[in-house]
Amino acid sequence: MAMGKRQRQDQQPLFVSYEDLPRSDGHPFYRTLNKLLAAHNFDAWVEEVCRPFYAPVMGRPGLAPGVYFRCLLVGYFEGLASERGIAWRCADSYSLRLFLGLAIDEDSPDHSTLWRTRRLIDIETHQKVFVWVLKVLAVQGLISGKTVGIDATTLEANAAMRSIVRNDNVPGAGQSYQEFLSELAKASGIQTPTQEDLARIDRNRKHKASNDDWHNPYDPDAKITKMKDGTTHLAHKDEQAVDMGQGAVGAVLAVTVQEADAGDTTTWRNTLEEAFTNVNELRDDPIRAEQVNAQGVEETVQDKGYHSNETMVDLKEIGMRSYAAEPERGRRDWEDKEVERQAVYANRRRIRGKRGRRLMRKRGELVERSFAHTLETGAMRRVFLRGHQNIKKRLLVHVAGFNLSLVMRKVLGRGTPRGFQGLRAAIYALITMAGGLLRLIRWFEKALWTERRSTGAELTLTTAA
Repeated sequence: MAMGKRQRQDQQPLFVSYEDLPRSDGHPFYRTLNKLLAAHNFDAWVEEVCRPFYAPVMGRPGLAPGVYFRCLLVGYFEGLASERGIAWRCADSYSLRLFLGLAIDEDSPDHSTLWRTRRLIDIETHQKVFVWVLKVLAVQGLISGKTVGIDATTLEANAAMRSIVRNDNVPGAGQSYQEFLSELAKASGIQTPTQEDLARIDRNRKHKASNDDWHNPYDPDAKITKMKDGTTHLAHKDEQAVDMGQGAVGAVLAVTVQEADAGDTTTWRNTLEEAFTNVNELRDDPIRAEQVNAQGVEETVQDKGYHSNETMVDLKEIGMRSYAAEPERGRRDWEDKEVERQAVYANRRRIRGKRGRRLMRKRGELVERSFAHTLETGAMRRVFLRGHQNIKKRLLVHVAGFNLSLVMRKVLGRGTPRGFQGLRAAIYALITMAGGLLRLIRWFEKALWTERRSTGAELTLTTAA
């Protein structure tokens, strides 16, 4: 066969036959996921839910709700943080075009269309899509709803520290951080400070970044926070309630986005309330009620950041059994605090029991895994949106993709399309290991046969002598 050469075409052909267009059978993961969504009538349901946000005839054609939510699911499955990245990926992939259900002559949605659609569809509708996915998990028997583990982490905001300004209730309101440092340098005797001078003054100053004094004008919801790696950034707080009941696989039951400087002892209430609401909605559904705990949420599992007298009392008053790790506080003074003492001691007895220790180990496995999949491999550790409402819209569908991956793992054995790459490597490693084991067995058989021959020869010589 003769070698072909690349032909340069300065002008593309004007007409192309449909038979000559490139095709793809699609990725097996996305084909199966589309079958799962079709089996539960996702497109018809979401179009009915989103009908109030679409006008009969006005302006340019809108993006179909099923396509919009599928694009956000692609963000989780492909590990894409920004809507611009999602748009680029969908435009480049034939498999994703098939997953979105786009016609051969139809363009994939660009990032501005995704942004506009997200802005028009309210957060309650995104919440309904999240609960719809939970119902799919309930049908598969992957939700218990009895025990929930609550934990939180920080999301780096789409705002820079250098753009913060003074609050209105402090001296020098509206002043930028650089201007503030320049005034400090002039007050210390440096009339024309350099960047090195400003950095040195800022480094040696105590209490230099307080949310009581500073805010970001472009994202007021972002708060100055110390991140997991020790650096200081503007951030948001992502708190999740994860299913830890009998037979549960770690589905996320609720997601909230709150202020990053709020303590765990205050933010858990909103998250637990959403988990209550979502589980009760599953219980009210006659098709899914049998798979969910009849009493709803009964227990909470938390780390020591959530432990306080008030938290233990509040959980006891609403009828919840708490399994919260207790920090070392030394000897406690319980004078005039009998209610708090009983609640704290009851929690202490539970976490020291066998079930309490087992739940603590399970919390480290299931709760931390959901953060690892949604934020690290799912690329949402840094958000590219501003405002809690926008971030929560994106995060709800992103975490819904994680919940769908639990169903796909049950069906296909892999929860993401990237997992199929590891599947091929695992099969190859298994075949290689089997071949090595077969060679080892043959070597032992040969060694044993040689030993028997040599033993028989020695026996013959001894008999002849």
